[in-house]
Amino acid sequence: MKAMQLAAPRTALRPADLPAPRPGPGELLLKVAACGVCRTDLHVVDGDLAQGKLPIIPGHEIVGRVVDKGSAVERFERGDRVGVPWLGYTCGACDYCTGGRENLCDRARFTGYHIDGGYAEYTVADQRYCFHLPAAYEDAAAAPLLCAGLIGYRALVMAGDARRLGIYGFGAAAHIVAQVARHQGRRLFAFTRPNDAAAQDFARRLGAEWAGDSGAPPPEELDAAILFAPVGTLVVEALRATAKGGTVVCAGIHMSEIPAFPYDILWGERVVRSVANLTRRDGEEFLALAPKVPVRTTVETYPLARANEALARLREGRVTGAAVLVP
Repeated sequence: MKAMQLAAPRTALRPADLPAPRPGPGELLLKVAACGVCRTDLHVVDGDLAQGKLPIIPGHEIVGRVVDKGSAVERFERGDRVGVPWLGYTCGACDYCTGGRENLCDRARFTGYHIDGGYAEYTVADQRYCFHLPAAYEDAAAAPLLCAGLIGYRALVMAGDARRLGIYGFGAAAHIVAQVARHQGRRLFAFTRPNDAAAQDFARRLGAEWAGDSGAPPPEELDAAILFAPVGTLVVEALRATAKGGTVVCAGIHMSEIPAFPYDILWGERVVRSVANLTRRDGEEFLALAPKVPVRTTVETYPLARANEALARLREGRVTGAAVLVP
């Protein structure tokens, strides 16, 4: 099979001709139809996440079709369309796993980080961590649901019942969460890179009643803010914009250093919290909800060989919606 492989952090992905993987007893062999290009992939490639496997095939928003399966597979049949998310394995026995918080499992393994992912023509995945996908979505449109959608949904749940919701960083996850938030009747305020008129217009088209630069104050206080941009200074900006009793949710897996800030912008029972990974329950809930909203993803597609270009455009903030590789 053809694949795009990372040999070392902070280097370009290289084309590779590799043997197609074989499924183990509980695994699916998938022919990849589409794979989203996620900011977490950037953190892996750029060396921000340094505990993974090398060399690695990135990619964890995988839409594929089952072409073979192991002897113990019961949930899927050959020909089924399957979604593969970031969470690829948990131990199932620790306090986190048995307490409904498998996203925090210390022995968890992640797709495209510890397990070869979807920047390839074929991949294998543990059937227990795969999802049936809503039929309403074509392959490329479904791919961003599997991380941008799932992590965004978990972050939105963590924001509680906030009516005035701020979103910092209007990329793949934000453009999905915005649609769910508006469906729930929330008011939406969007914060983008400075002077990014295209992103601000995109946010307004998706229901934001105000869109402006990330350092600008919103026209009124927020009940909660979700940060998708991995910029620590935005935690301080979001706290300043949030009303007493509000919540600031940090939704990224990596963030630059958060600077010191005065206690008075945290005082008043404001909360800062992070979102870590996802649970399978998140996936089941969100994939059932998405077609009811209905969430419509905006995607830019690239052939597999142009994966480095897609990553570069994402790094530079030049992707509208989500980038998706289509092998």
